[in-house]
Amino acid sequence: MPNDTHPPASRPTIAVLGGTGKEGSGLALRWANAGYPVIIGSRSAERAQEAAAEINTLLGRDAARGAANTDAAAQAAIIVLTVPFAAQKSTVEEVRAQLEGKILVDVTVPLVPPKVNRVQLPDGGSAVEAVQTLLGPGVKVVSAFQNISAHHLKKLDHVIDCDVLVCADDKDAADQVIELAKSAGLGAWYGGVLANSVVAEGLTSVLIALNQRYKVPAAGIRITGVPRPEA
Repeated sequence: MPNDTHPPASRPTIAVLGGTGKEGSGLALRWANAGYPVIIGSRSAERAQEAAAEINTLLGRDAARGAANTDAAAQAAIIVLTVPFAAQKSTVEEVRAQLEGKILVDVTVPLVPPKVNRVQLPDGGSAVEAVQTLLGPGVKVVSAFQNISAHHLKKLDHVIDCDVLVCADDKDAADQVIELAKSAGLGAWYGGVLANSVVAEGLTSVLIALNQRYKVPAAGIRITGVPRPEA
């Protein structure tokens, strides 16, 4: 259900690059519902505007807008990258000038079709860590949301049975992303330094294999043995 308890002025603006896709648009909807100003980014400004209009229709208010990737990144404090692995590097390079001093949340999973149920990490290990190396210390790169299936994201009343692993070298940036996850109705945990993202990235292929073997749409993970974070 729509949530208007947090006025947009009190929340940082989020740009979701690749927000026309299933994962990106689902996360964008949940953040817009929680009161974050959301900008959908795409290589096509027209497609981005169409995706934003869909969110606004679902929520019954103007909660999102669309723009080309560079414009979206320039206007946001937190940028979320939700593009396929094949487009990860080119998209980051496209918006590099707009990322300095900001948080980049990379949701990239190094899936290599057609064998997406097999772990195929890049030569350097973590795909997200490679982005931090590319951008340098001026951008706080955070890895998160790789293991969340897009299947239920747009069902706002659905409780998603999957935790989020958040990895980052900057703990303050990680804490901000944990708050983003909680606002989207997700449990989230700090999983250590950015290099640990290799686990979350590889785990996605394991979850896909579970989906295929057990005929389910959204296998997920739960962290046990420690107190649950606040809802």
